Amino acid sequence: MATVLIVDDEPDIRDVIRFTLEESGFRVLEASHADEARRLLPEQPDILLLDWMLPGRSGLELARQLKQNPKTRSIPIIMISARGEEDDRIKGLDTGADDYITKPFSPREMVARVNAVLRRSRAEEVSAQIEIGGLIIDNVSHRVSAGDRAIDIAPTEYRLLHFFMTHADRAFSRSQLLDQVWGNHVYVEERTVDVHVRRLRKALEATGHEHLLQTVRGVGYRFSDK
Repeated sequence: MATVLIVDDEPDIRDVIRFTLEESGFRVLEASHADEARRLLPEQPDILLLDWMLPGRSGLELARQLKQNPKTRSIPIIMISARGEEDDRIKGLDTGADDYITKPFSPREMVARVNAVLRRSRAEEVSAQIEIGGLIIDNVSHRVSAGDRAIDIAPTEYRLLHFFMTHADRAFSRSQLLDQVWGNHVYVEERTVDVHVRRLRKALEATGHEHLLQTVRGVGYRFSDK
C-alpha cells in the first residue's frame, strides 16, 4: 500500500482527494501548509500531491527545497495548481516536480497520474547506477560524476539525463521526450526540450562529456558514446 501525502490548505479539496485515493487502496496523510508537511515526512510518504498556493511558504518553494535535499529528493512530487499557463507549468516542473495537474481535475485522472509517477519512480530505482563513456549517474544518491569529479545538475536535467542513459543509443523525438520525462499529461511546447538539452550539455561540458548528447537531424536527440 503506497502512502500519499496531500499538501493543500483547502479542506474540501483534501477531502475529495483523500476519499478517492483511499477508495483506490492508498494510505493518505494530510497537511495544510509546508511546515506541517515537513513534520509528516518521517512517516515516509511514497509521493506528494502538493498545491502551489499555500499559506506562508509556497508549494513551489517547498518542492524546490525537497528536491535539493539528499534525504527527500527521491520522493516524487505532483504539483497541483489553478495556474494553467505554459510558463506556470514549466516553472512548476523546473522545481524538480515529477508531474503537474491543473485545477479543476477529475479524481480518476488524479489517481492515474499518481500511479503513473509511482511506476516511473520505481522503474528508476531498479537501474541504480549507469555508466556510459566514463559518465556515471547514480539514481540512489542522485549524483552525476565522471571519475572523481561531481557534476552539478538541476532536477529536470537530471531526469532528462537519467532517461537518456537508461535508453542509450536510441533516438527520441521531442514529443517522445516530453511524454517520457515530463509526463504525457503535461502540456508544454516542444521547444522546452531544446532549452533543457542545452542546459544539460552545458552541465556536461565541465567534464568534457557534452559530445555524448547528440542531435539527430530530423528526429531529435540521442545519448551515445559511439
